[in-house]
Amino acid sequence: MAILNPLIAYNLNKMKTMNFYKNTVLIVAILLFGSVYAQQEPNYSLYRYMMNVINPAYAGADGNTSLTSNFRSQWLSIQGAPETQSFFYTQPIGDKIGIGISLVSDQVFIENQTSINIDFSYRLQISEATNLYLGLKAGGGTYDIERNNLANLGFQSDPALNNLDTGFRPNFGAGAYLKHDKYFLSLSVPSILSSERIDESEGRVTQATEEAHVYLSGGYNFAISENTAFRPSAMLRYVSGSPLSADITAAFRFYDRFEFGAAYRTDEAFAGLMMINLADWMDVGYAYESSTRDEISNLSNGTHEVFIKFNFKKKSN
Repeated sequence: MAILNPLIAYNLNKMKTMNFYKNTVLIVAILLFGSVYAQQEPNYSLYRYMMNVINPAYAGADGNTSLTSNFRSQWLSIQGAPETQSFFYTQPIGDKIGIGISLVSDQVFIENQTSINIDFSYRLQISEATNLYLGLKAGGGTYDIERNNLANLGFQSDPALNNLDTGFRPNFGAGAYLKHDKYFLSLSVPSILSSERIDESEGRVTQATEEAHVYLSGGYNFAISENTAFRPSAMLRYVSGSPLSADITAAFRFYDRFEFGAAYRTDEAFAGLMMINLADWMDVGYAYESSTRDEISNLSNGTHEVFIKFNFKKKSN
């Protein structure tokens, strides 16, 4: 026992040191990579199927009354890493109008944010195969930070955080969505109003401003054979103060039911994805994303994203 006790004490101290190192690297990674944390809204590997979250013009554009849910767990196994749950309901009304409602809950580090918005879209027919949808988004949400955890994590808190507005925050957004039988183009600003949030500077958590995000995306469907289609797409994300970010995706669809693909994000992430149409009323999807940043990939088990969509009723032509 006299020999074992020092060994046990040594192993315990070693484990504590490793945990401290892991948590320190994690927090620094989350705070310093502004493209992921400080100035960016949540990313989605399955963005092509999640257009509701970024563009209100998409409400009702697919002709379905549907309920969609998405669960994204980023950098699994790392405490304090981003967690996002999203829910969308959309319904066409007549031939011209679409409405939708979205609920998004996002947790990152010591931040907790929940938003609810209502979408409205109006369809303009450009040609027999092309429609332009114009949309508006209105709503708001709550924002809160766990100030007491800063000291426990070894960060200094700026006194300005005491004046940070954590009450209800109104939101307004707009977008346009051009839809053709073979391609789509989307341009949107889902949150035009700026708001206060936190940032990190030299080991101190301070007050910052979240700027409006601009999204530009598009995709094309190439028919390879009667039962196979190649579906490349891309999305550009711009916000003042951060580098331009791009998601580039290549996917193949088989028998109009199975879709498999891969994606690359320019701020250093790769993803594999799949979508399966289980029935006319249900689609499911999954994406696994891995960061190419050593600071993240050495500590986490990747990012997992799960997608479920229920189609209740298709609009008659």
